[in-house]
Amino acid sequence: MGISETAYAFFDACETGKGWAGCAEYCAPDATFSAQADALGEVTTLEGYAEWMKGLLVPLPDGHYALKAFAADEGRGVVTAFAVFHGTHSVDGPVPATGQTAASDYVYAMEFD
Repeated sequence: MGISETAYAFFDACETGKGWAGCAEYCAPDATFSAQADALGEVTTLEGYAEWMKGLLVPLPDGHYALKAFAADEGRGVVTAFAVFHGTHSVDGPVPATGQTAASDYVYAMEFD
């Protein structure tokens, strides 16, 4: 499996809430993670992010991504994915459900060894 296929398999597993159990086979066990979003400020591992995404889909059970672009730079060992995450806060979680919907643009830059 090339980096494009591996990156897409990871991306889909993570963004559909499979958690680390569904993502680990595509990643190094000690893979790091970083984000500019305050909500993810303390998440520093890919395992932590995969579990965070799994948890996000509890209060937003209709959460889903719309992939806008996906590209591989084989020479640099990087794959990027640009998507929009959509979801409705319909289930109580840390706070009562609001019924509000959200759409958030985001980009993954996945680096391969």
